[in-house]
Amino acid sequence: MTQVTVLTGARRRRDWSDEERLEILHEAFSPGACVADVARRRDVSRGLIYLWRRTALRQVQEAFVPAVIEDDPGSVGSASAAKPEAAIVLELTDGRRLRISATAPAALAVAALKAMR
Repeated sequence: MTQVTVLTGARRRRDWSDEERLEILHEAFSPGACVADVARRRDVSRGLIYLWRRTALRQVQEAFVPAVIEDDPGSVGSASAAKPEAAIVLELTDGRRLRISATAPAALAVAALKAMR
């Protein structure tokens, strides 16, 4: 027996909440799952499931920034006998830079990172 969904009114597309999308994505891409079976069960297009996955992955990838570790240019060739202090340098896309020394207390580092948001 074939099931047909008829959408009437001004809106012709179904709206999926973010929770429903995540639930469907989790079900479709869990180990051993078949996307086509999940799409058929949930009455959604396979292509739409893959579109939701690409969108979700893009959002996650934009949240992370690659880290680059490089020597401090001021410490190269310096006359000081002391070993240069390691530091974390965050360079944001808007040009801001945050430098955290290795001796900085953890609470100070957390406060500085929160302030950079």
